[in-house]
Order: sequence, then structure tokens, then C-alpha cells
Amino acid sequence: MCIGVPFQVIHTDSHKAYCQRGAEQRWIDISLVGDVVPGDWLLVFLDAAREVLTEARAQQVEEAVSAIERVMCGQSVDLDDCFKDLVEREPELPDHLKPLLK
Repeated sequence: MCIGVPFQVIHTDSHKAYCQRGAEQRWIDISLVGDVVPGDWLLVFLDAAREVLTEARAQQVEEAVSAIERVMCGQSVDLDDCFKDLVEREPELPDHLKPLLK
């Protein structure tokens, strides 16, 4: 399974960006997302950016990934706290799937 994680752009060079997630820094291929600037957030899979994120969305993804890491390590976790965007709301289908319900 491949899980995307958020990285923040530090600087760019052609089709790659030097990015940071916590203490980790690495080069990320940005060919699929186009131009980015320092401070942008990227959703990264296997050292390749797949999407440019807002800071708020990057935080949501980071909280979800952190919850998964804690569960995998056997640590107790309050899932309602980790997945705040899913608590107290009905799940919604993406727009492209809604017509299939009719």
C-alpha cells in the first residue's frame, strides 16, 4: 500500500523541489504538478508530488498519517481527534460518483 504524505517546498530546481516533512528533507519530482514556490504544500507518493495542497489540507493529511503510524506502533489513539474532518458528518460521495446513485 502506498500512502501519500505532505511535504512543504523549501526551494525548486527545474522539475524537482527540495521539500521538508518534520525533520526529513528530500528532493521531490514535481513533473506532475507543475510550477510550485517555496512554502507550497505537496501530497507526495514515492518521492513524486501528485497534488498541490492547501496548508489546512496538508495538516489534515498529516494528522491522518500520524494516527495510522501510532496505531501501527500499538499506541493508543483517539480516532475522533485524529480524523476531525470526518467526525459528526455523513460521508459524501465524490461528485463524479453521485450520478451512479440515480
